[in-house]
Amino acid sequence: MTRPEQPEFALATRGLVGYHVKVRTGERDMHSGYYGGAALNAIHVLVQGFSALVARNGLLPDQLRVGRTALSEVEVASLDKLPSGAQILDEAGATPLDPNAEQHFYDRTWAEPSLDINGIHGGKPEFVNTTLVVEAEARFTIRLAPGQDPDTVGDAAEKLFRAAVPGGAELTLTRENAAPPGVFAPDSPAIQLGLDAFERAVGVRPILVRVGGTLPIYPALAAKGIPTIGTGFALRESNVHSPNERLRVEDVDRAVAAATELYKGLAALG
Repeated sequence: MTRPEQPEFALATRGLVGYHVKVRTGERDMHSGYYGGAALNAIHVLVQGFSALVARNGLLPDQLRVGRTALSEVEVASLDKLPSGAQILDEAGATPLDPNAEQHFYDRTWAEPSLDINGIHGGKPEFVNTTLVVEAEARFTIRLAPGQDPDTVGDAAEKLFRAAVPGGAELTLTRENAAPPGVFAPDSPAIQLGLDAFERAVGVRPILVRVGGTLPIYPALAAKGIPTIGTGFALRESNVHSPNERLRVEDVDRAVAAATELYKGLAALG
């Protein structure tokens, strides 16, 4: 949930494509005084490759945005009950990506793909040295918006990266994982039943939103035509994927009450 007083049901999740990239540009690291400006640096190659992928003005290159679907009317209506993007970024201690990031926060994290470089390794940054580095590696992931296909976006990312690096570099791009987005219809009987059950249990009707993260079970269930209620009582302050991941004590009883009402309602479906 985004706010403790407002339950949420997730109608969609973003997908994911993850890569490990390795670059080699020579037999050994070299003295930059002897070879700098004449020999290819592996870290420079990584930087050039990523320059073709990272967002400009908050949006990825058009080749990586193919297939995305805009927010539905019901999802747009839910935004009125959510904190502003400025508030969410401020509470997280985050720096906005660009001047429009706060205003377009939900579009960016729900209905657009995003790319993050998860780590880069190369050279000896812990030392003061004058080395021209010939071996470097990195991992990066692309979050796919609902409507996008992992193979289509992944292939486009590889093509863009390879086209941006200089000739002569030995480049290895390995796709390590992938999952499609998952999407469910807001008017399915199961979701409508769930909304009623939560309202009875906690006194507030959930709003319908998207989730910026990736849950591979979502598209797997969607592919089988199984309507799914994606919800929970964890908050942004719950430190998901971080140290001291936690749930507020007062939400334990709320969660049990909501689950009880939900299962009673589902039983009525026969």
